[in-house]
Amino acid sequence: MKPEEREFTVIYQEFAKPIERYLLKFLEPREAEEVVQEVFLKVNSNLADFRHEAKLSTWIYRIATNMALDRLKKASCRFAAKQVPLQEQGESGLTNTRRGASVELDTIHKEMNQCIRGVIDDLPENYRLVIVLSELGGFSNQEIADILGLNIGVVKTRLHRGKKRLKEELTNACNFSWDERNEFICDPKK
Repeated sequence: MKPEEREFTVIYQEFAKPIERYLLKFLEPREAEEVVQEVFLKVNSNLADFRHEAKLSTWIYRIATNMALDRLKKASCRFAAKQVPLQEQGESGLTNTRRGASVELDTIHKEMNQCIRGVIDDLPENYRLVIVLSELGGFSNQEIADILGLNIGVVKTRLHRGKKRLKEELTNACNFSWDERNEFICDPKK
């Protein structure tokens, strides 16, 4: 195996699953799988040209973001509210199901997840992107700026305005409270 092939194999093993989880926030599972393959084909063909001006992860996420946006624009659709099973979401999801939780609690969490993701889905794309990258992807403002090719000031502004808009939309769409287990819940307003 050539050194660059070994390097690509290591990169693929390290980033393929996180990139797929990231893409599932934008795309249906079948599309996300296809885009992951396209991303790593592009990474492989351009790896020799990678100049290390940014972190490798930032470069790969930028490729993934651009390909996801291209896919969405070609389909002329908006981000769909993704339904990733709660057990698969782990710490990166909006809710986290404890082992042995009741079916009722799982159902409540699933409904909350659908509601919140629906509100996020309705945000303008420029706000939705930075919120997804920051809150669901865990990226820093600088990393988001690098991924989206924006000035960090623009990212901070969009994140601030996006969170403000998200809070307003969630307040309009949901009733928030604490249940008898002292867990935060939201009920969609009818």
